[in-house]
Amino acid sequence: MPFSISMIVVSSQLVVAVADNVPKFDIARNCKLDVAATAGLSVDQSLKSCIRDEHQARRQLASRWSKLPAANRANCTANESVGGTPSYVSLLTCLQLDQWAR
Repeated sequence: MPFSISMIVVSSQLVVAVADNVPKFDIARNCKLDVAATAGLSVDQSLKSCIRDEHQARRQLASRWSKLPAANRANCTANESVGGTPSYVSLLTCLQLDQWAR
């Protein structure tokens, strides 16, 4: 399916608009899916730990978001939005790796 120039322009503007604020992920749903896929700690401990880690990562992202390069925010947000369960911990890691690579 060929893409028109207007489709590309509109989609690139949407990514930038999304990257202006920390994205909103469904932490409870994502943690439940992650815990269901792992073994080890009890479900309650794993779920609480996952939710705590996600909230902590989101707080870190919120405090640094506007200081991070827009292109990195857009790239990492787009990567998190592709399949699977998006994670603030993973998003924070992506942004830190981009920062260290510079």
